[in-house]
Amino acid sequence: MIRNPVLPGFNPDPSVVRVGEDYYVATSTFEWFPGVQIHHSRDLAHWRLAGRPLARRSQLDLLGNPDSGGVWAPCLSYADGRFWLVYTDVKTWAPEAPFKDTHNYLVTAERVEGPWSEPVYLNSSGFDPSLFHDDDGRKWLLNMVWDHRKGRNAFAGILLQEYDPVRQELVGPVRNIFRGTCLGVTEGPHLYKRGGWYYLLTAEGGTSYEHAVTLARSRSIFGPYEVHPANPLLTARDHPELPLQKAGHASLVETPAGEWYMVHLTGRPLDPPTAPLRRCNLGRETAVQKLEWAPDGWPRRAARDRPVRELPRLPRRLK
Repeated sequence: MIRNPVLPGFNPDPSVVRVGEDYYVATSTFEWFPGVQIHHSRDLAHWRLAGRPLARRSQLDLLGNPDSGGVWAPCLSYADGRFWLVYTDVKTWAPEAPFKDTHNYLVTAERVEGPWSEPVYLNSSGFDPSLFHDDDGRKWLLNMVWDHRKGRNAFAGILLQEYDPVRQELVGPVRNIFRGTCLGVTEGPHLYKRGGWYYLLTAEGGTSYEHAVTLARSRSIFGPYEVHPANPLLTARDHPELPLQKAGHASLVETPAGEWYMVHLTGRPLDPPTAPLRRCNLGRETAVQKLEWAPDGWPRRAARDRPVRELPRLPRRLK
């Protein structure tokens, strides 16, 4: 039985992938070194730390990084017999700053425990990069993008560009495939393909108590993308009484039996809903929700009565 949060205490921005019967989740580490934590599970309920892939200064040099900079929102995937990890190293960040200096990189490994390769520089377009492996063998990088013409740090949508693994560089045109919904602050993209549809999962609403998960789909990878009719797919914004809050920034995984789950970040405030700040002393954590696919081709939460569930006790940790 899954007991949320499955990764308690500072495990934000989870990216999940399944390889055979093994599940792996990569989470952000910000200014801490080694960079990125990868946990392993066989049942989505019990997890153990499998490794920290960015363990060399050549992969991640945090010298001079600001507080809350560093590694944001890694994306872990598996294709062609290798693990692929893309990540952002945020060098400039402050609420009052006119821009964020965000560099995106790629490392690979045959085993999740490593050794991991030297990094390949991708771009400095925006944070939250994600790598999608299409079934025709082509690979695509997604990331959010700034539009400074709209004002300070405006979130302008999700960019898509092809990645050439032979040349180890991005190639071809850059396309803005999704400009977000009225929730705004569109980031954290992940792309999936099912039944001939491309499903684009994004985080919206900001990273605090308005956080949410949005889903859109298209027959073409380039769009246009229609938004889930029951958007947002997940949020706790309208349920301040729940013990799990800030639900958002998710990724999806399918089990060998064909079941689907959503892994997402969450926070547990110690203060009551009426408190002015509602601090989450353990930071942002990782939780799991089950999804069910409806006949209309859209997934919905299996637990319909509660947007985010917390079961009575924390998970038993694997030794």
